[in-house]
Amino acid sequence: MPPEPLTPERILEATEDVLRRYGPAKATVVDVARALGVSHGSVYRHFGSKAALREAVTQRWLDLSHAELSAVAGAEGPAGPRLRAWLAALFAAKRRKAGDDPELFATYMVLVGENSATVDRHIETMIGQLAQIVESGIRSGEFAEPVSGAAATARALWDATNRFHDPAYAADWSLPGIDAAFDAVCDLLLRGLQG
Repeated sequence: MPPEPLTPERILEATEDVLRRYGPAKATVVDVARALGVSHGSVYRHFGSKAALREAVTQRWLDLSHAELSAVAGAEGPAGPRLRAWLAALFAAKRRKAGDDPELFATYMVLVGENSATVDRHIETMIGQLAQIVESGIRSGEFAEPVSGAAATARALWDATNRFHDPAYAADWSLPGIDAAFDAVCDLLLRGLQG
């Protein structure tokens, strides 16, 4: 039976396994190539550098949460409950990633520290989804028309909920009372949007 062709998807899967095993500081492209049974040059033909490979893995990881959150943002129904559901889904996804996949979460933290374009795109995608919800709330009359516009309001919502999605606060996500704090922030934001 001939070997499975080397594809970017296979490389990304192997890279995730290597990152989980060795962590972001020790994982190398040679380790990925060894796990795939190929030369490191074969990996570099698909990804030009270790940084490019690491960013691609992180993008793949973040894309999973984008799809779930996009479905919430685009769902039918009142904007207020959708906004709360979206924020809750984001918080739950971040907690899952930090708790269930700590090695890959550590890689994400490294990229945040490097101000990676991958992280910037992730944040812009998230803010775009928030803007979609805000705009629908304005159209339906559920939310007051913000002076600064829907995009600036979405950015403010992102900033106001930072404690519940920014990896810098990951240690807080398992503290007693964190869910009550999250609910209090959501209640305050929703009251503010209703004007």
